[in-house]
Amino acid sequence: ALSSHTPHFCRSLYYISGPFSQTLRSRRNTPSSFINQSVTANIISSMFLPENLAQKNQEEEARKKAFTSIENWALELTAPELREDVTFGVQEVQCGDPNCAPIDCLITASFKNGINGMFGIPMEAKEVTKEELEAVFPTKDVLEKWSKGEDADWPPLLDEPGEMPSLRFSVGTRVQCRIGPDATKDWAPGSIVLLWYREPNWPAGSFAPYKIKLDDGREIFAPGDMDQVIRLEQA
Repeated sequence: ALSSHTPHFCRSLYYISGPFSQTLRSRRNTPSSFINQSVTANIISSMFLPENLAQKNQEEEARKKAFTSIENWALELTAPELREDVTFGVQEVQCGDPNCAPIDCLITASFKNGINGMFGIPMEAKEVTKEELEAVFPTKDVLEKWSKGEDADWPPLLDEPGEMPSLRFSVGTRVQCRIGPDATKDWAPGSIVLLWYREPNWPAGSFAPYKIKLDDGREIFAPGDMDQVIRLEQA
């Protein structure tokens, strides 16, 4: 989940709209500045620690395997007549703000005409399943437009929250929000205070499914309506 006061560069990762609250509004010319700045620090910290280096190598291999699975699933979900025209790539992006959501998975559809379409899922690549990818995957019509060099937004822009799909939780529901990269420990309890939250300076059609007030007093928003991001409070 994200702080409702997250800086603009971080909020720009979470354009929420469309079915299942997909989290990255596609752009043909998305900035390439979402590079994880911790990579250099991780390399330095492991240079003289062989056991750390071995662990990081294992994690990197697992990450690459997850990337390959997502790329293969994406190709399977693409209409057969479009498969030869598109290549899928996967990367993970991370916000630099300590109150941000964990690492997100960004999928790029690169077409032979030079057009790139992007969409994402608010979880690490290793957590993504084929079913979750299918829930946020662009429609055939959108992919066809990209292949022809035409502009197409994905998820589609919605101007009013009344057009949004129904959500799993209602206002007042006690929930736990994931606030860090550790899927086991980084959870904070709170209550939902608003559905389909947005801030005045967000682009048109950008919404977060939930605004939550945590028990520690912070107000945050959840970038996706899925258990990996927000779940019912455990008894």
